[in-house]
Amino acid sequence: MADSTSGLKTFLQASPSVALVEVREAKGSTPREEGAWMLVSPEAIFGTIGGGQLEFMAIARARELISDNLANGALDIPLGPEIGQCCGGRVALDIRVPDQEERSAILKRASEEAASFPQVILFGGGHVGHALAAALTPLPVRVLVVETRKEALEDFPDDVETRLTALPEEAVREAPAGTAFVILTHDHALDFLLVAEALARDDAAYVGMIGSKTKRATFKSWYLKNGGDEDRFSKLVTPIGGDAVHDKRPAVIAAMAAAEILTALQS
Repeated sequence: MADSTSGLKTFLQASPSVALVEVREAKGSTPREEGAWMLVSPEAIFGTIGGGQLEFMAIARARELISDNLANGALDIPLGPEIGQCCGGRVALDIRVPDQEERSAILKRASEEAASFPQVILFGGGHVGHALAAALTPLPVRVLVVETRKEALEDFPDDVETRLTALPEEAVREAPAGTAFVILTHDHALDFLLVAEALARDDAAYVGMIGSKTKRATFKSWYLKNGGDEDRFSKLVTPIGGDAVHDKRPAVIAAMAAAEILTALQS
């Protein structure tokens, strides 16, 4: 995820003075949920509590605390016409300047939150693999790219884990329950092997394979002849990203597939 612990650590190191803004209570229709938080320094922000006038007011109050050397503040804001927002709910914010101990606790909290995100494993570091990794990086998921070719693992975002292996199917077997598997290698035979392994796991959140209707039909024939069954085959998503948008550029496929994967993980 883009707002990773490494990014947070960099922000804190560059900001000796910060205020923590946290949603203590959210009633009705609100931009973010209870527990959402952001950090505010005199020059920058990290994270968001939803944007709009609510956030502008929170940022101003946070910078006021920093400027006046105050430890705590709070806001209780109805989201109505008075502030130019029409959500209709009400948000209570805690705003405080954290000491060094709490700054460390913020890092630990972010690390624990990131570790709890579901995993997405991309098999293949080609054009679509790179585009999909980039599309998934800002989302609340952990991305792992598995490849058999060393050169294909270059130039991925820092928050993306990569693994070079001669046996990519082991990554399927070792993955935690609820993982999303996306198969887009350079080799159709390897694709078929990995999809079969993923479909054998009844706890996968998503199994997708890049391809066409013809590739889907070819895989189905091979799969059923090699011990697969119709029920498990029906769980396969291919082509990934659906066919609502007829644009095969990697970035477009990645955008559509990322939405599809996130929907599956959160359903």
